[in-house]
Amino acid sequence: METVAERFLRYVNFDTKSDEFSETCPSSAKQLVLGNQLVKEMLEMGITDAHIDEHGYVYGTVPGDPRLPVIGLIAHMDTSPDASGENIKARIVRYDGGDVLLNEEQNIWLRESDYPSLSNHKGKRLIVTDGTTLLGADDKAGVAEILSCAAHLLKVRMNHATLKIGFTPDEEIGRGADLFDVQKFGADYAYTVDGGALGELEYENFNAASAKVTFSGLNIHPGSAKDKMVNSQYIAMEYQSLLPAMEKPEHTEGYEGFIHLTDMTGEVEQTVLRYIIRDHNMEKFNRKKAIMQEIADQLNEKYGADTVKVELRDSYFNMLEKIQPCMYIVERAEKAMQNVGIVPKIVPIRGGTDGARLSYEGLPCPNLCTGGENFHGRFEYIPVEDMEKVVELLTQILTTV
Repeated sequence: METVAERFLRYVNFDTKSDEFSETCPSSAKQLVLGNQLVKEMLEMGITDAHIDEHGYVYGTVPGDPRLPVIGLIAHMDTSPDASGENIKARIVRYDGGDVLLNEEQNIWLRESDYPSLSNHKGKRLIVTDGTTLLGADDKAGVAEILSCAAHLLKVRMNHATLKIGFTPDEEIGRGADLFDVQKFGADYAYTVDGGALGELEYENFNAASAKVTFSGLNIHPGSAKDKMVNSQYIAMEYQSLLPAMEKPEHTEGYEGFIHLTDMTGEVEQTVLRYIIRDHNMEKFNRKKAIMQEIADQLNEKYGADTVKVELRDSYFNMLEKIQPCMYIVERAEKAMQNVGIVPKIVPIRGGTDGARLSYEGLPCPNLCTGGENFHGRFEYIPVEDMEKVVELLTQILTTV
């Protein structure tokens, strides 16, 4: 039977970067290419109802004991727009400690001093890149682990719960659950397999929103600009300077939220700043959004009406409220981890998953680890042994009575 690492190495060859500026679903057509490949593989392994819908969502069922709950496993197919997902050169290296040379030509190293978690993986095989692209373990590792679990259930006769499989597009841009058909999916509850280091089990996440702030100016020849020119770029810089200085990702941890400037474009006439807003606490989350509008109002009073326009869009909310009434699903995952020798690490997600939105739509959905580390960047890696252990975990969740 194909190994989980072999599956994963095949899937990372598909460039599935989502596009936050697109209004279509999926946001990038190349996600459909992987989706159709997954359906093909699912049908070949015996998942007879495997299919992809018109929006790029992949569904399938591994029938099980009707007396047991129907359990869903969900992962997303897209990769982050934060780094290139094209021409990924992934390889497996034996890690015996110290630093890992990713790219001799460009002298790119994965250094233990920069990423101390490396020291936890001595003696393991790491899947890494050449240091010029992300790897795509977020979340193609989850996809590979779920399908490896499904293949095992179909091959080995054992009593297990019915498994519902769901693969979503556009999770990385906050839209993964937008068109997910919870009713058709038919699970009693589910788990996203979209977390990081082995053992992570999460049922708290950020409340999340995005903001587009547009600044309008007036251009005129600089030789005759006195008392006439209004440079939107300067107003944008002033706006950024008025935001809370310490509420940035680089200054926060744990339950602390942030306002993060993700990108900017501009010229004299118009400048656009894009932000993401995050906080576990709803009151603080709403306050952050209010601050962004208050600063805009202040600058509009200074420079004129409609100089600054703030467009806010909520993405997802903290799933804690929806998981607390059914903590038995968290306990099931904890027990399964312990049964396969994984030490559970229950931590709040400094991010979000499709499960946050799905929990609010009636499908309680905590998040499980994939084993991957350093997501969204060029130094992403995942140990083969940890992926194999996650497959054991998923199988145990489905077979625990």
